[in-house]
Parts: sequence; structure tokens; C-alpha cells
Amino acid sequence: MATRVRFTLNAETLDGGEQVTSLTLDTGELGRIHPASLTTGTFSVHAKATSPIPIAPGDQIFSEYDLDRTVTAVRLDHHGNIVLDLAYAEGQVGGGTLGYIVGKARNVQLDLVYTITQNTPFIVRGHHVVTITDFVQGRLSNPEVDAFSYHISRSGMKYRLYSPRHRSAGHGGHPLVVWLHGGGEGASLPDGYYDNETTLRANRGALGFATREAQRIFSGAFVVAPQSTSFWLEDGDRFAPLILEIIRDLAQRYPIDRERIYVVGCSNGGYMSLKMTTVYPDLFAASVPICGIVQALEPGGPRMITDAELRDIHTPTWLVASRDDDTVPPEPNTVHAHDLIPGSLMSLYDHVIWNGHQFPGHWSWIYVARNDPSIGGTHIWQWMARQRN
Repeated sequence: MATRVRFTLNAETLDGGEQVTSLTLDTGELGRIHPASLTTGTFSVHAKATSPIPIAPGDQIFSEYDLDRTVTAVRLDHHGNIVLDLAYAEGQVGGGTLGYIVGKARNVQLDLVYTITQNTPFIVRGHHVVTITDFVQGRLSNPEVDAFSYHISRSGMKYRLYSPRHRSAGHGGHPLVVWLHGGGEGASLPDGYYDNETTLRANRGALGFATREAQRIFSGAFVVAPQSTSFWLEDGDRFAPLILEIIRDLAQRYPIDRERIYVVGCSNGGYMSLKMTTVYPDLFAASVPICGIVQALEPGGPRMITDAELRDIHTPTWLVASRDDDTVPPEPNTVHAHDLIPGSLMSLYDHVIWNGHQFPGHWSWIYVARNDPSIGGTHIWQWMARQRN
């Protein structure tokens, strides 16, 4: 018995970025499959990942790949579909869905082509022998990412939105968490690339606030992730009103408590979080700038956030960074901002380590996405949720 079967790429956004972790073969309609006829050697999997836009001569991209994926387990889901679990780990090349183009300083969603080969037949009810001769690749499925709907503002800024599962019927509405991405997750308009995807796939910054734990702490929060048309640092004054437009539109269309709007951002987004509180001092109940930039980008250039602006911030602010950040040094940026922002809090880590894996020191957003920062026994999500305008 030969047949044609579609399959789905199942992905998870790890702390270090999204990876394809398993494949689901739509075999449920073939009949009841005998599990004993399936082994890790029944199928082989090859993966090829290439850039969606041309790479200029002399430029490079991390991480395209063309390799075999190791099948670690074969199982049947409750629909009777075959699931191939694949080897994956933080920092492992060969499973990621994003590539980083060095010259553009941008993450892009890679074009993925998976090839499945059946090496031995399997058995279905009635002792029929099945060999799949044609595997058809389907969509990329990541339930956490897919829970964020797609939108575009009247000004043309794209964004993703998570809506709480259980809407409050009472007065006051729900909190809104605004996640501002890092520089790598902006668009590359000269290449016609504006995907509204990398903001949720490069790290768990926005996804963390949509987890069951966060939703419980915030009593059901909306989470919005705008995507810059370039990078926030390019022109914070221009981007600020575009972000505000999204916030105002959401507050009009959804049951959002305007006294509980929070802004959180990393790196470029950490700068933009601070910028938003200087431009709109009464908009946010709390701000969490992570490894944000306040110093001049070039020696002798203008400071991105002036000392006078930092002193005038009265939004409750909790800054986060790691001492070994060699991309945005904490002393002239996070520590300096903490020294000047009245009443601000700060979590300064030595390294960025999670689940035994050490990440680059710049990636301190991992701690916020996991609700790790804590002062006096109060964790950062709980602190945020208590703040009101």
C-alpha cells in the first residue's frame, strides 16, 4: 500500500530563538497504526534552510543549513498521526527557523524545506503494509506564536496581538503589555522585507507575557508586539507616535484598563521603552527597559536619552541587564539610567544563564521573559501587575 501524506513542522520558541522540534505526519486516516512497527529508523529527515532575501556579496548570514535531522523518537498522537521527534537544543545549528544577516543586522524567517524518507514500511490494522511515497510539506505550527493575531495600524506599522482567553465582564478592563523588540527584529524595507514574524520567533520576550503564569499574575492581559519598519534607534521621535497610535486604537477597540498599560523592551526596545516614558510621561503604569541604550551611538554624538530626560522620568521603572553584556555595556547605559531615574529599580546579573545554558551577556531579556528578576521577594511580573497610573 503506497500513499501520499502531508506533514506539519512543529516549532517552539526557545530562549535562544525558534526551532523545529518535531514533524507531524497526517496518517490518522490510514487506519490504526501498530506502534511496534515504528522505530526511530523508520523515517529519515533532511532539512534545508535558506534566506528569503538575497545575500549581498561579502555579506553573510547565520544560520543557513543543509543537513540531516536526528529522529529521537517516533510516536502516535491522539489522532493517530505519526509524530517524529527531532533532536534540538539551545544553540544547536540545524533546527532554527531564523537567520541573522550580519550586514543588515536583521533576523529573517528562513525558507525551510524538509524532506522525509521512509526507510521501512509500517503496519496498519488488518496487517496492511504501508509505504508513504510522497511527503508534502505543510505549514509551520507554533501554538504560542499562532495565538498572536496579525494586524497593521492606520499608519502602516505591523503588530501582533495576544488577547486573553477569558475576557472580564466587569468594569476596568484588562492590562496591556507593550513589547518592543530588539534591533534584529525590525523590517528591512529596502529588501521589501517586513514579516511581522521575527518579533515572536527570535526570543520569548512577548511570549512570556502570554504564558499561563503571566496571565494569572496579570489577571488576563493583552500583549501587543509592534514591529519597527527599521530599528527604533533610527528615529525614536518618529516611532513614538506610531506606537502610541496602536496603543490608543487597542484601548478603544478592546476592554483595556488605561491605568494598567505597561511597556517592556530589549536593547533597541529597551531604549524605546525609556523613550516612550519621556515622550508620554503619564501613559504607562510601569516600564521595564532591558539592556537599553541611553549613551551616544558614536563618540561625541548626541545621547540617545539625555540625563535631563532620565531625571524627569516619573513612570515606575525596573531596569535589567547583565554585567557581561559587550553589546550594550551596562555601566554607561542601564546603571547610568538607574542612577538618574528617580525611584527606579535595577536587576544586574553577572551572566545570562538559564537551564544550564550560558547565553551571550546581551540576552538579559531571557530573565524577564521567565519572571526571574526579584527584589525583596517580589518578582518583576508581580511588581508590574501592582502598578497603576
